[in-house]
Amino acid sequence: MSILITGGAGYIGSHTDLCLLNEGYDIVVVDNYDNSSPEALRRVMELTGKTFPYYEADACDEEKLAEIMKKHGVDSVIHFAGLKAVGESVRIPLRYYENNLLSTIRLLKAMETVGVKKMIFSSSATVYSADNQVPLTETGKLGCTNPYGWTKYMNEQILRDAAVADKELTVVLLRYFNPVGAHESGRIGEDPSGIPNNLMPYISQTAVGRRDHLTVYGNDYNTHDGTGVRDYIHVMDLARGHVAAVRYADTFRGSDAINLGTGVGYSVLDMVHAFEEANHIKVPYVIGARRPGDIDTVYSNPAKAKEKLGWQAEKTLVDMCRDQWNWQSHNPNGYAK
Repeated sequence: MSILITGGAGYIGSHTDLCLLNEGYDIVVVDNYDNSSPEALRRVMELTGKTFPYYEADACDEEKLAEIMKKHGVDSVIHFAGLKAVGESVRIPLRYYENNLLSTIRLLKAMETVGVKKMIFSSSATVYSADNQVPLTETGKLGCTNPYGWTKYMNEQILRDAAVADKELTVVLLRYFNPVGAHESGRIGEDPSGIPNNLMPYISQTAVGRRDHLTVYGNDYNTHDGTGVRDYIHVMDLARGHVAAVRYADTFRGSDAINLGTGVGYSVLDMVHAFEEANHIKVPYVIGARRPGDIDTVYSNPAKAKEKLGWQAEKTLVDMCRDQWNWQSHNPNGYAK
């Protein structure tokens, strides 16, 4: 039996592919390469010494998904595919709602057609309301500040309802905090199109000379240095969390939401200075205005992941910064030649 991975050529998807292959799982990848590259899949094969089938297809194509699942004897799905830029979601909300919700609905229908009963869903800490106390627990109040977050929130509800209706269906909702870093080889990593929305690729692209400077959005937050505090998690720790969730889904029934974070918050300037220190390189930055919707401090309580999945983050802040630079310095233009 094998695992279907939608969006498996993306940043988190490619690292999860690698972890699953190294753990002996068979995988099949579907990706439309909207914000990813098939080169990532070729490099995963290079790093693992294993091959796997992959298809250029859209996760909204219900018929194609069912055909692929049937052909490859799929028994579990990890659903990464989706549009994911917060700012863009505010500008083009209908595209986000259409793509991110329809892909989940059609994937569920394809699973139903073929008889696949296990899904790991790529959710996000953006589903939590801004008025929760930190650290955030899975029982915290839900509510979002942008269309991207609402698509994650709505998808969680769709999946919970599906699991209520089908008692054989298992859904594990993984709420990520802030993934950073890259595989230690430097062969795969985050390669966003356009100006990065996430902090670490913005830092590393500035360090490698692709950007003149980093813009730090706001320095008047109620934090130790005035810049926003977030829970940064190494992408390889996050990938291991998906392997643990696959194992959990083998015995669990119903739906369950689980945070994947470190439980430690670092500010934007903490990350800049840690990157500079780990890699002996300067990152020029300027202070800009706050971004709408950004809040002071967000970090997780990861205790449930340890209890239910037997998982906890292992990589350090130095690991995150070193691996990020190892990827970027060897691939200054990402996967582009």
